Amino acid sequence: MTTPLKSVFLSAALTALILPAAAQTVTPTPAPASPTVAPAPAPTPSPAVKGQKEQNVQQRANSQQTRIADGIRNGDLTEAEAANLEKKESNLNREATQMKKENGGKLSAEDRQKLENQENKLSKQIYQQKHDDQTANVNPKTAAGQRMENQQDRIAQGIQNGSLTANEAGRLEQQQSQLSQEAHQMRQQNGGTLTQADKQRLNNQQKKQSRNIYQQKHDNQHRR
Repeated sequence: MTTPLKSVFLSAALTALILPAAAQTVTPTPAPASPTVAPAPAPTPSPAVKGQKEQNVQQRANSQQTRIADGIRNGDLTEAEAANLEKKESNLNREATQMKKENGGKLSAEDRQKLENQENKLSKQIYQQKHDDQTANVNPKTAAGQRMENQQDRIAQGIQNGSLTANEAGRLEQQQSQLSQEAHQMRQQNGGTLTQADKQRLNNQQKKQSRNIYQQKHDNQHRR
């Protein structure tokens, strides 16, 4: 083989060896970095969720009223105890109304929490009043006692179905408490019994109270 031909073959062989080695030493191009994704903002409660939370506040108030009504009906709450509890419930209702006025007709999260804490406190008071040693002093065996018990049942019904507001129920229970105290004093002054004059006086007052209960249950004020 001639020298020029050998040189051609040698050059071809060297080229075949160098190309694969060069291909292996090429530095790969780095992949582009993934773009940084910003965290999604916290979802804003929808009006429906806010409305449900406010509805829960109202449901809690209604539940408290039901418990008071049960206590009045079964005698676990005296008239004075019921009047005191209804006064506190009425104050809570007014406070909630004021909160809504100051916040465009809605309760803020802070308002709802404050009302919830107050309802928790009132709930404990209802339990304590219903389970203490004081019970309604009504004797259903007497005409006066039956009349008093009937009035209490009517008030309890009004509280239960919402035809009496907490404020109205509180006033009626306060009047019932005054009648009970008056009857108790009459008995003490007459050896434990009521005279005919006492019975007539109490009956007249109960008639007046009966009209008050009817008017309050049939006016335009209802529990919301």
